[in-house]
Formats: sequence, structure tokens, C-alpha cells
Amino acid sequence: MKEEIMTSKERLLIALDGGCPDRLPATTHHIMKYFRDTYMGGCNDREFFREMGLDPIHWVNHSFYTREQEENWRIEEEPVNTTGYRTVRYKIHTPKKTFTMVVQYNQYTSWVTEHLLKEKGDIEILARYLPSPRADVGKINEEAKEHQDCLIRGFIPCFDISGQPGCWQDLACIFGIQDLIMETYDDPQWVKEVLGILQRRKLDYVDTLDGCKYDILEMGGGDASTTVISPGIFQEFVAPFDTPIIHGIQQKNIRVVYHTCGGMMPILEDIAAMGPNAMETFTPVDMGGDADLKEAKRRVGKKVCMIGGFDQFHFFNGCSREATRSRVRECFEAAGENGGFILAPSDHFFDADPELIRAFAQEAACCIYE
Repeated sequence: MKEEIMTSKERLLIALDGGCPDRLPATTHHIMKYFRDTYMGGCNDREFFREMGLDPIHWVNHSFYTREQEENWRIEEEPVNTTGYRTVRYKIHTPKKTFTMVVQYNQYTSWVTEHLLKEKGDIEILARYLPSPRADVGKINEEAKEHQDCLIRGFIPCFDISGQPGCWQDLACIFGIQDLIMETYDDPQWVKEVLGILQRRKLDYVDTLDGCKYDILEMGGGDASTTVISPGIFQEFVAPFDTPIIHGIQQKNIRVVYHTCGGMMPILEDIAAMGPNAMETFTPVDMGGDADLKEAKRRVGKKVCMIGGFDQFHFFNGCSREATRSRVRECFEAAGENGGFILAPSDHFFDADPELIRAFAQEAACCIYE
């Protein structure tokens, strides 16, 4: 057993770098407001981590457009009167055209009901007026200083209103995933042209990251999982556009985690070959994914840190503390060997029993590296 007890941040960073910390790091992805309000009296993220006994993460994302960019890319919100869900029509005014997108919201999440990109020829307007945000280094570093006990995490900017960090995933949000998949067969050159426009915007942002105190930034997103697309589409339309962004971030001395919520097993090596420092979420079969932690560890565990793997749907609700602790131990035995593993729920959770989350954290603290 290691004699020295590490801080949470040291523990997480050592695991992210493929090393072996004092014990199994345990944390979570975003803490959803619905969960905090419903089950924890509206506590903030820092209070959640302290009360649950988990290794804390602090999310920070500050970026801005210049005044000239805002003049050519003006976003307007228009509430839509509907029954049921809160609905908002967004209008993006450019000198050439006004784009519209409709998003609906409930207490858990949001979803797009009208995609922004309706005519393929509009990519010329996007190419001309879509602004590239700049990192607000001062604000980012100020928050990092205030949360020195936490892993400082952010993500590559998504498309305004609704998007994801990866290029393919961003395009799926503004064009629609079904139509996008069809276009990879009908007009693959158009798809690559739009992906290049979105990639340029993200690379421009990366160029402004000098001096940022991020520990890790997120790339990827669920629309590139093999639950949604084939390995062939991933290899042709995802990896070539996200890989340069990953390398660009790392050149700023910031780690990268590639997020894949859904199927991963057929593309494990493809994701690892892009060069991220870590991969997530390793969603179990019983939650709709396909992750086999032991097999994933065998195939890519020496190349990247693995984050996630825990079934929060069945073991944060409706079971005993002993069952939760047993599942933690199973994850550790499957993927914890020689470090490079951070135990976490496989993405978000909304309804959960705080006592089971405590059991999750307590058992992880008992998973000691000899």
C-alpha cells in the first residue's frame, strides 16, 4: 500500500497520465441541476463532491466573440407558445440570411425540433460569417485559481444554441443525424466541406488557449458512437477532422478526453489512434452501450486513460449499498490494473439515491493500489 495519501487532483492527474495513484479515483461527469435540486437541496457542485466524498471536477468554459463578429452573427430568442414543453425559436441574423432553429426543453434536458441547416448551399454563408470564439484566458484562470483542489475541465466550443465538441457531432446537431448519415453516401464531398468549416472554427479557438490553466478539455460526442454510425463513417468523417484538434490542444499543454456516449467497442483502436489522453464513457450493455471493461482495458488500456464504465441506472437507484459497492469492485478488477482508470458513471444521471453515490465513493476509496 502506498504510504502517502494524495490529493484528489493529484490522483486524477496521475490516472489521466496513465499512472497508478494511491487508490482508484472516482468522480462523475456533469452534475445535473435536476438532481441537485431534487435530491440534494439545491447544493452547488463543490458541496456535492464534498458530501459524496468524490474526487472533484470543476467545469469552466469562458469564451467571447469580438464586436464585429457579433454584428455579423446576431442571435435572437423567440418563445413559442405550445402545450407541454418550453419551446424557443432561435434566429441567427447574418448579412446574407437569417437562420432559424427550434429547441425544446424540460426539467432534464433539451432537444432540437427544427435544425438550423436546411439548404445545403447555406454552407457558403456559414463559411463566411460563422464566428470563431476566443478563450477568455483571464476568466478561465481566475476560476482555476479559486478551485485549485479540483480537476479543471472544459470542452471545445460547440455550435451556438445546440452542438457538441466534435466536428461530426456538431454538424449532426445543426443538420440532423439521419440526413447527415444519408449525405455521407449521396454527397460525401459536401459533408467533408461542412466538417472543414466547423473544424476551422474549433482550431481557431484552440489557437487562443495559450496560458489557459485547463487540466483537460473534452472532444467528441454521442453522435459518433457505433450505436449511431458505422466504423467506416467514423474512420472517414470523424477521425480525420477531430484528430488535428486533439493534437492542437495538446500542443497547448492541455490533455484531451474523447467522449463517446454509446457503442465504442468496434472503434476503440480508432479513437485511441487519434491520440487523446483519455476516453469515456464506456457505457455498459445494460444501459444501452456495449462496453466490456476488461476487454477494453486489454485493447487500449496502455494507450489511454479510461474514464467511466459504471452503470448508474441500476446501481445509483433501487439496489442495496452492498450491490453498489460490489459493482464498484467489479469495475476496479476489470479495468484498474496498473492504473490509468478513473471510475465514473457512464455519463449523466438525473434520479439517484445519494446514499448509493456515497457507497460508490466509499468503495472506490477502498480500492487500493499495492
